Amino acid sequence: MSPPTLMISLTRLNGDKFYFNPIYIERIHCNPDTTITTTQGKSFVVKDSGEAVIKDLKRFYREIGLVRIVNKAGDEDEK
Repeated sequence: MSPPTLMISLTRLNGDKFYFNPIYIERIHCNPDTTITTTQGKSFVVKDSGEAVIKDLKRFYREIGLVRIVNKAGDEDEK
């Protein structure tokens, strides 16, 4: 089964996979488990490493075009 559009795949500690809209991720804390805090203040712990979650977040932002917007804004600041 392919992931829903605009979602990333995560795995709960019990092994259950679920999909989450990464727009709502505010913070990722790794010590040693990966805890994700949402913009609504809810937290959940996942098996996925912090590095894997960040890699998926970068892919997501690239796919929706936010990485290009951030890069362009940075270029303007350098002029």
